[in-house]
Amino acid sequence: MSGGALITILSALVLLVAVLRGAQAIRQDRTAGRGTAPGEGHSVIDANYSSGGAGGGHHMSYRIPRDPQTYAKLFIPKDRRK
Repeated sequence: MSGGALITILSALVLLVAVLRGAQAIRQDRTAGRGTAPGEGHSVIDANYSSGGAGGGHHMSYRIPRDPQTYAKLFIPKDRRK
């Protein structure tokens, strides 16, 4: 077996292992679930923006309710709320 063929076979094996490991990681990520568990209280999301220059950008914090019903009520227009 020549050196070029050996390098090609080893490169193909490394690529195959990388693809299989990536597929495994995606499958595990899907089963882990997303978001936070429903409950009481709020989740706090911090958002930062910087334009790069001196003094540019801003910081915001958002409080998101963990209760699904309370969260859904945020999307009801103000004139429709009772």
